[in-house]
Amino acid sequence: MMFWSVSCFLLCVWRLSHAQYEHLSYAQGYQDPTQDLYTVPELPADTPRIQLRLAGEKRKHNEGRVEVFYDGEWGTVCDDDFTIHAAQVICRELGYFEAMSWSPSSKYGKGEGRIWFDNVHCTGKERSLAQCESNGIGVSDCKHTEDVGVVCSDKRIPGFKFVNSLNNNNINSLNIQVEDVRIRPILSSYRKRIPVTEGYMEVKDGGKWKQICDDEWTQMDSRVICGMFGFPGHKRFNTRVYKMFARRRKPLYWDYSINCTGNEAHLSSCTLGHTLSNGTCEQGTPVVVSCIPGRAFAPTPMSGYRKAFKPEVRAENEVGPQGLLPYIELLTFETTSKLRMELSMQPLVRLRGGAVVGEGRVEVLKNGEWGTICDDNWNLVAATVVCRELGFGTAKEALSGGQLGQGMGPVHMNEVQCSGFEKSITECSFNMDKDSDGCSHEEDAGVKCNIPAMGFQQRLRLSGGRSPFEGRVEVLMERNGSLVWGTVCGEGWGTMEAMVVCRQLGLGFASNAFQETWYWPGAVDADAVVMSGVRCAGTEMSLSHCLHHGEYLSCPKGGGRFAAGVSCSETAPDLVLNPQVVEQTTYLEDRPMFMLQCAYEENCLASTSSVTPANSPRRLLRFSSQIHNNGQTDFRPKVSRENWVWHDCHRHYHSMEVFTHYDLFSLNGTKVAEGHKASFCLEDSECDEGIEKRYECANFGEQGITVGCWDTYRHDIDCQWVDITDLKPGDYLFQIVINPNYEVAESDYSNNIVKCRCRYDGHRIWMYNCHIGGSVSAETEDTFPGLISNQVTHR
Repeated sequence: MMFWSVSCFLLCVWRLSHAQYEHLSYAQGYQDPTQDLYTVPELPADTPRIQLRLAGEKRKHNEGRVEVFYDGEWGTVCDDDFTIHAAQVICRELGYFEAMSWSPSSKYGKGEGRIWFDNVHCTGKERSLAQCESNGIGVSDCKHTEDVGVVCSDKRIPGFKFVNSLNNNNINSLNIQVEDVRIRPILSSYRKRIPVTEGYMEVKDGGKWKQICDDEWTQMDSRVICGMFGFPGHKRFNTRVYKMFARRRKPLYWDYSINCTGNEAHLSSCTLGHTLSNGTCEQGTPVVVSCIPGRAFAPTPMSGYRKAFKPEVRAENEVGPQGLLPYIELLTFETTSKLRMELSMQPLVRLRGGAVVGEGRVEVLKNGEWGTICDDNWNLVAATVVCRELGFGTAKEALSGGQLGQGMGPVHMNEVQCSGFEKSITECSFNMDKDSDGCSHEEDAGVKCNIPAMGFQQRLRLSGGRSPFEGRVEVLMERNGSLVWGTVCGEGWGTMEAMVVCRQLGLGFASNAFQETWYWPGAVDADAVVMSGVRCAGTEMSLSHCLHHGEYLSCPKGGGRFAAGVSCSETAPDLVLNPQVVEQTTYLEDRPMFMLQCAYEENCLASTSSVTPANSPRRLLRFSSQIHNNGQTDFRPKVSRENWVWHDCHRHYHSMEVFTHYDLFSLNGTKVAEGHKASFCLEDSECDEGIEKRYECANFGEQGITVGCWDTYRHDIDCQWVDITDLKPGDYLFQIVINPNYEVAESDYSNNIVKCRCRYDGHRIWMYNCHIGGSVSAETEDTFPGLISNQVTHR
């Protein structure tokens, strides 16, 4: 007998990931074992001894204004004659693999003090910036408006060793630069948990992992380290057992202590403490951190677990764009009760438009309406407040310029300034003067947050594709006590399932879902079907979290050529309806049946129209639809040109047979007028300034909606209506849904709905309170009973 189950694959996860999480490091994958360790050769005796750091108004930890410490003073570098070769020298001196770019004219803010270097000329092979040709150290005619900044790669140099060439313990502003950082679980109970939340905090310097002496360690230091690994907070732990462990095994200590203020997003922004005498920690033991995961990343013990409860919440009450996952841990009654109360509260912040968990455009709820944040002064500190508020760690990047798509509605906050210790971004100071901020949605702020390493990517792969972004889906499952790779049954496979696969692999959004993959020869030993009946909401972090058949597989066509496949893309479109256009263009028309023959054949009328005499009228509720593409790539139909359908009513080809749903409901949610599924020809009716139209329906032209353009289906076009001939006077709810079957992947489906109230007195109609689904508070949404949720749900 077939049944649905949600499997957590606990044994599979543990077996695969046990070795991986034995030593959990921040910069996983950056160490190339074939490379020799990087060592810094001794500089010539006549080379000035300097230290570097990246400072200023950062949006990533590995970028900033270049600052130089020399002769007891921090100063800057002028942008005159500066090149990427000089940036390369600076980044490598700081331990980064390479330079990505550089910026002139004090992009990261104006520095202070001396301008130590001007007219710098580097070949890119120098070991220190001090070896490059220049006017001479301290010789400059520049101002701080010319301070240069650099962006370095995330990748660190394998074997990089931090060298304090100044040998001065009084430098309390020298940033920490090490090859890698990790939390190494010591206790057996934490080795079996994913993610790892407790253990030694270790740094990799000179190719060796070393512990930190806890003599000067504070809770602020722990806060930063936990944030780096995707955890919003930290907690106390049992110190006695770690002291016993330290006595049994002699630690290898790093030469320095660490000083963090607590609002840093990354260890590289913290500063050095004192130097250990003789490399020993006489009065202390190795630093241990114990982190608290966000509710979506609760640790999963491999044994002795039970599911305490499953949160039953509306989709609007989510932590982030990906929704909630059930806790799987032992909870006390008091903890459970408190959490239930928290889940019933409406959040004030959410992320939209991101491809992966912990990434998205920041939206805040104010006066019952969701809006965005302007990117003026947006930085890592403010972004980190958002990330922690949503249950993630610190921010990896503060995004600007609407990089994750443009939002709708008001811009609620501008020039946000945070200390880094606020519990919510709404507690930070910001500019409320709408007349002076001049912000548009082209400046919407976003975030990329650190999230815990869950090991999901190691349990899924794409095989046989022409690029890493496409292929047959193969999953690692336990069968008969062994872990085996196999395929997913293609029957019922769709966009939502493909979206989860692309997210799990970190490949962005799904561009296509395939139910046949005979053209992608996968691994021969992985042809067997190991997962069937997969149904995803589209918000899951792993395919294993979706509903599926469990051990009782059912795939009549078998695997092989009928295995599921996907193609992924780093960007996606985002269609948004304009609610004001619907509200302003609504009217009633009585049209005789003999003028509706074409519409009748296309099922655009209520079923009673079949017995309506030719001279009798049908009453039509007419309106216009204006559909904007606010995403990052063009919206294109799923089917190819040869499969488009000619429509006599509209006199052009339709590329999507079901593009919109029009429905009218009673106040209790009962459908009262027979709506219909409208097909569309997609084209650019108008575009924002500076954007050219690319798609046109006429003459069998290419169809789609360009980013920054919109397609308008006017109220006077056939089938752009709802037949309300049989409707009685009263108050009703009107709803429009675009792309209702998720045929084309989008970055956000929650804004594909427009909801309105309407009043009909038998002769006139009033349409009011039209808004985009998910654009208002949960309390306002509750006044629209029976309408579909503004969040994707299980089909």
